[in-house]
Amino acid sequence: MEDDREWMYEGRVVNGMFSNEWGDKVDEFVAFALRHPECVNGGTAIRCSCTLVKCQNKTFLNVETVKVHLYKNGFVPDYYVWIYHGEKQVHQRCSSSVRVSVSETDHMVLDSMNHTTYHRMVCDAAGPEFNPDEEPNVEARNFYDMIRAGGKPVYEGNSRHTQLSAAVRMLEIKCRHKCSQAWFDDMSNFIQELLPQDNLMPLDFYSTKKLVRGLGLPVQVIHCCVNNCMIYWGDDSDLNSCKKCGHARYKQKVRGSGNRLYIRKLKVSYKKMHYFPITPRLQRLYASTATTNEMRWHSEHHMEDGKMCHPSDAPAWKHFDGCFPDFSSEVRNVRLGLFADGFQPFGQSRQQYSWWPVVVTPYNLPPDLCMKEEFMFFTVLVPGPTNPKGKIDVFLQPLIEELKSLWGVGVQTYDISKRKNFQMRAALMWTINDFPAYSMMSGWSTAGMLACPHCMEDSNAFRLIKSGKQSWFDNHRKFLPINHPYRHNTKDFIKNRKVTKQFPGVRSGDEILQDLNNRGLRKVIDVDAEVVNAAISKTCGWNKRSIFWDLPYWCEHLLRHNLDVMHIEKNVFDNIFNTVFNIPGKTKDTYKSRDELNKYCRRPQFAQNLVTGKYPDVPFVLNKSQKKEVLEWVKKLRFPDGYASNLGRCVDANKLKMFGMKSHDCHVFMQRLLPIALREFLPNRIWEPLTEISLFFKQLTSSSLTDEELRNLDEQIPVILCNLEKIFPPSFFDSMEHLPVHLAYEARIVGPVHYRWMYPPERYLRKIKHKIMNKAQVEGSISIGYIMDEAAKFASFYFKEGDPTIPLKEKRNEVYLDDIVDDDMFEIFKPPGKAIGAEGKRYLADNEYTAAHLYVLMNCPEVQPFIDLFFTEKRKQFPNLNDEVVNALTEQEFPSWFEKYVHNRANKIFNHYIRTIARGPLRENE
Repeated sequence: MEDDREWMYEGRVVNGMFSNEWGDKVDEFVAFALRHPECVNGGTAIRCSCTLVKCQNKTFLNVETVKVHLYKNGFVPDYYVWIYHGEKQVHQRCSSSVRVSVSETDHMVLDSMNHTTYHRMVCDAAGPEFNPDEEPNVEARNFYDMIRAGGKPVYEGNSRHTQLSAAVRMLEIKCRHKCSQAWFDDMSNFIQELLPQDNLMPLDFYSTKKLVRGLGLPVQVIHCCVNNCMIYWGDDSDLNSCKKCGHARYKQKVRGSGNRLYIRKLKVSYKKMHYFPITPRLQRLYASTATTNEMRWHSEHHMEDGKMCHPSDAPAWKHFDGCFPDFSSEVRNVRLGLFADGFQPFGQSRQQYSWWPVVVTPYNLPPDLCMKEEFMFFTVLVPGPTNPKGKIDVFLQPLIEELKSLWGVGVQTYDISKRKNFQMRAALMWTINDFPAYSMMSGWSTAGMLACPHCMEDSNAFRLIKSGKQSWFDNHRKFLPINHPYRHNTKDFIKNRKVTKQFPGVRSGDEILQDLNNRGLRKVIDVDAEVVNAAISKTCGWNKRSIFWDLPYWCEHLLRHNLDVMHIEKNVFDNIFNTVFNIPGKTKDTYKSRDELNKYCRRPQFAQNLVTGKYPDVPFVLNKSQKKEVLEWVKKLRFPDGYASNLGRCVDANKLKMFGMKSHDCHVFMQRLLPIALREFLPNRIWEPLTEISLFFKQLTSSSLTDEELRNLDEQIPVILCNLEKIFPPSFFDSMEHLPVHLAYEARIVGPVHYRWMYPPERYLRKIKHKIMNKAQVEGSISIGYIMDEAAKFASFYFKEGDPTIPLKEKRNEVYLDDIVDDDMFEIFKPPGKAIGAEGKRYLADNEYTAAHLYVLMNCPEVQPFIDLFFTEKRKQFPNLNDEVVNALTEQEFPSWFEKYVHNRANKIFNHYIRTIARGPLRENE
């Protein structure tokens, strides 16, 4: 028989006619089945493999009927291994040149098993290289243990769960709800009491973990120097002391003092890291039918209307494809992004402890899967308790070597959708970090007056004479067009300064690499790196040669390290809000700021009064009553469920400030609330630039962007920042207020922001923190929890209809009206909901009644034809009206016009919903 059985699902009908070639293949299939008497019933009947529910390899029919069914309905999906017709292979994925030799007992297991979802899961987990010896090794034995467990019901008479399905479902529930091992053991004991005595349900967590251990993926434990100088890996794996600082690798065997001495039997290292190889995790994406097709999405989709909705639509991706056509020609090759961030596992009130996870994620996936938790893979767990800072490259060595191997050689990987092996390669596209971690990854210092990694030595930052802080004030006119009037303004910016130079542009990878080579910077893993780099860093912004330059393709990327929009937006908002609200200790409008203001700018109206010694009020600061009114408004705000947190909890009415706002709270306030909150209290010349910066972030973070929109944002942001410089003092502008000038450029080069900010990884790492069950062994506890979670996630891909399913978690106020079928119901009323809390009655005031009625009418697609008719009538009646006036008339007159029009019998409007909605809402509501 042929190894390639794609013919079963291709070429059945050609030009409206059944294909003769396909029919010949069906005859071969039937002949194959008849050659195996154990699969034939009554001499002429075989199992029908068509898609009918009553067939699907369950019903014996005569040969001719089977052929008719196959011609009419086609083969049941994924029936590449003909196990119901005599084929006795473990899995067709095994190479045709490799014969699988196993014991007779194991053959019986494989022959008799039902080809369920869980058997496919076990085969996918075994991988294409699964090839047990004549006497099964440990890996092969684990495979057969799971096969057996997948064929045994959890107790006699149970047709829904097998021993394997029950184990993986229990494990998935444990991981999803973050339950402890003690809970798992107690629940297993309780389930034992409910089931018959001869059940096969795992007894505890240990037995469950032992049963499903074949689903897990490898982790390597590597010893480290206690001072983060090196790792005992590769050529250094046999050393007993650090080659840099000389510190011992292992703890002393004898400990204690006096008569109480203890001797360790095993060598215990002072410090160790955990490394999770990325190769088998990427291979598993092609081993599962749930993900393999999605991994090709990036090459199969097409841009619509020139909108970038994915990094594959962006110039950086296409430039990389052009530089390496041999890589891009195989669409299954993987593009990766890398995140790294530091976390405090014990909370703020406990001891200081910093651990640094490094996470990679594939970008091949479609937008609804990309950056999701299921596709974020731990690779490196940098141990605490201290921050590795620039020495993080020491711990990245195994990852970089693996990435080099995946780029140069690749790895043979089985694609279950194609039923063929291919040579999978991978490339790291960029890193994503907050600004301090940006320095750790790139080697460019993000502190001081050269902090901007795009401007580099072209920065015009300076140190303020009173506060001693760096300021990026008047650092944005160089981004304006050469003839812009702001360039010649000597009053509103630094006095007596005109700006004629232009920003030279972002340096290419080749230029940066040449600069690093010319300066002689060392990698931190080099023996003399600390001394050499310390001397060079005094004359430039570089503090090391990043280990990422070891990747042969790194210099070809248009962008290697991303600025994190999440933290930049939060810092910009904090500065604006704290200054406008004059929060003590956080406002940028301080006494020192006022004292040095006129040394840089011409703003005498804000200078100190020499008679009273006081400083006059500034127009961008709210007074007490205004602050109180804004905070009361915020406290009463209500958002759609899941849209934002309850901002009312962040309001401090006594101190007139907001506290405890997370990054997403600042994101919502910055883009949605800030212009509204300040509209009535600030002059237009101040309110407008604040609104413009708000709209800039709102447009920048859109899910889809066009090149034209991003070029407009790139042109607008320097003007917006210059307008802010005309309002706020120089102390307001730190590096975070400067970085927005580069964000539109990055989005234009590498695509939408939400694929490159820290929200998804920080939410994911917050969940990982909950896996710390042993606070004395943080990294080990996380490693074990992650491995179990990884196995549970892999198993969850196979929970489909007909097998135990993962319940889709409904939102807390969702209900479903499946029994109600009404085609005339309006779209706006179809998403059902339920009330939260006790019911209450409320009488709508006139303004509330009008607003509610107008909102419903304007948001019903079914009402749109009547709105168009109203527009037409008004334009006939008043031909010279512009759109603004027509919109105003719509808000004022359309509800009453609509009610009269609908209830006019001459118009013959009989739809119950339209007639009801025209009357408006009830005055009294529950």
